[in-house]
Amino acid sequence: MRYFPILSAILALLAIPVSGQESEVPKAEIFGGYQFTHIEANLNTNGWTASLTGNATPYLGVTADFSGVYKSVSGANLSGYSYTFGPTVSLNHHGVVNPFVHALFGGAHLGASVSGLGSAGANGFTMMYGGGVDAKVSSRFAVRVVEADWVYFRFSGQSVRGNARVATGIVFRF
Repeated sequence: MRYFPILSAILALLAIPVSGQESEVPKAEIFGGYQFTHIEANLNTNGWTASLTGNATPYLGVTADFSGVYKSVSGANLSGYSYTFGPTVSLNHHGVVNPFVHALFGGAHLGASVSGLGSAGANGFTMMYGGGVDAKVSSRFAVRVVEADWVYFRFSGQSVRGNARVATGIVFRF
């Protein structure tokens, strides 16, 4: 949290239009890419993430985010899936660099299976707070340079707060 004011200042500076050309704000954006997730119990996972954002105004949109992560530990195959929804604030759709922040809320499913012994799973609540930076390549295509989120899970009355997700990938703009 001590870096939050510095990160906020950097994102505000990036919101200044890099180009003098005005472009149309996309009505929708589809993102797909790779994610690395660190879970509080010192567990690092890899996986995928995909989201759809509908932009209601040049600055405010609604995002649906879906992701999956996987890890094998001591013969057990672990998996985690999340489905979250919430508001996204974009700071500079008209420029080459578009920083954004979001607050996403929804559900998660954790599963584990061991060959020959069966499988188990649990459903719970999750929320993600964070943001990222998209770099526009063309009016219809951007690269998500980075997306970073703090992730909270709650399963069967137990909270797991020390989680982080970092993602990168491509964005299609319509």
